[in-house]
Amino acid sequence: MRTVIFDLDGTLADTSGDLLAAANHCFREMGHGDVLVHGQDAGIAVRGGRMMLTHGLKRVGAYDEGTVDAFYPVLLEAYAQDIDTHTQFYPGALEAVEALKTAGYGVGICTNKPERLAHQLLSQMGVLDHFASLVGADTLPVRKPDPEPLREAARRAGGHPDLCVLIGDSDTDRNTAKAAGVPSVLVTFGPFGDDMAALEPEALLHHFDDLPDLVTELIGAAA
Repeated sequence: MRTVIFDLDGTLADTSGDLLAAANHCFREMGHGDVLVHGQDAGIAVRGGRMMLTHGLKRVGAYDEGTVDAFYPVLLEAYAQDIDTHTQFYPGALEAVEALKTAGYGVGICTNKPERLAHQLLSQMGVLDHFASLVGADTLPVRKPDPEPLREAARRAGGHPDLCVLIGDSDTDRNTAKAAGVPSVLVTFGPFGDDMAALEPEALLHHFDDLPDLVTELIGAAA
């Protein structure tokens, strides 16, 4: 089976608002107040919890690796407590997923979000059963850009890892697909949209309405 594997944050959904809120919870506990700005710092948010803590602490001149390590679990807990207040799927994302499944493709997720949080987010938003696989940052001993999580997501979705395409929003996704020897499609509507063309993916995605046709062009029809 041919499969379409999606990154989550910044690709399928804009999760930045809830991620930034969790980071600012930590900064308030440190006594710095709200350091990161919704919208403006969306690109930092989708790079993960440690990146948010690092950037925020550097912004206020208080960076210390030990502080990042100490507050990372605090951030994860704050995020788990309020994970879907601001998160929204990008226009057409879920419709594209259903169209791909109807066409016969297996559909899964490969994310660098911890698996339990990805599972929780998708469950609370009522879409977990839309996807045949979910591989997170800690599902395997390695994470993207190592190619194995992508390959495993394809396998768990019922597909062959050589017959998949990765839909993403970053150099991490581009490098993951390249390492796996499969094509990548990078979205232009995420936080790094203007930078995607320079990464030279096999295709750019400007709206999810175009995805089914792109997938067929890149990996062939599902049947």
